[in-house]
Amino acid sequence: MTTPQANNSGVSPVRIAVAAVMLAILAAGAFGLWYVFLRPSGPAAVADTNLVVPSAPATSASAGGASASSGAAAGSSSAPLSGGVDGTWNVDTSLGSFSDFTDSFVGYRVQEQLANIGGNTAVGRTPDVSGSLTIAGTQVTAVTIEANLTTLKSDDNRRDGQLSRQGLETSTYPTGAFALTTPIDLGSVPADGAEIDVTASGQLTLHGQKQDVQIPLKAKLSGNTIVVSGSLEIAFADYGIAKPNSFAVLSIADTGTLELHLLFTKA
Repeated sequence: MTTPQANNSGVSPVRIAVAAVMLAILAAGAFGLWYVFLRPSGPAAVADTNLVVPSAPATSASAGGASASSGAAAGSSSAPLSGGVDGTWNVDTSLGSFSDFTDSFVGYRVQEQLANIGGNTAVGRTPDVSGSLTIAGTQVTAVTIEANLTTLKSDDNRRDGQLSRQGLETSTYPTGAFALTTPIDLGSVPADGAEIDVTASGQLTLHGQKQDVQIPLKAKLSGNTIVVSGSLEIAFADYGIAKPNSFAVLSIADTGTLELHLLFTKA
């Protein structure tokens, strides 16, 4: 049997190769430990957060998801509501900050299995939302919401880039939308500061397809602002969405969660 020759430094090439493999294994293990235990956790699900109106407007917002507002602390809107709740309320993108998700946003939450890491919750959100709701007496008579899905931002630019070509295919289907089809009965005129639970029945447009949905929502009137949040489980197949594939992603769940958090001020 031929014995591997040592190089000029007297170290066998086999030993060098073994050392390189061991370093790679240690590096991969260290990354896995960082990812699981030390990596900053993603944003909390809207279902687990309180309804809060930010006390200061955002100073800036970008389509890519970067916003810098140091004054988006929790609180209630400063001015009391005048003229009652009746009328049209518009999504107000000047309130809050995308940096801490105190602003208006629409997004997704999906479970995925990543190579060498394991389970992960992918969360992507966009602050590019528009729309309105109309209140008449004790009913919400109309709601229309539209979101620019091309600016969905997660913690990984590679994932965001894939969504333009796979999955949601935002380069082909750039917009998601919801339109109320049945009035929401509030039961009584909302009291300031009181949180209520309602269900919005309407049509959700996603990936160029429409489906009738019922979205559980929680809402609160706070001064001159209405804050609404909710989530809905989405089966990808219902909207003709093929799950994205990548060398780094072993599998993706068959369903995801649509999340929304919206701030409305009176028109």
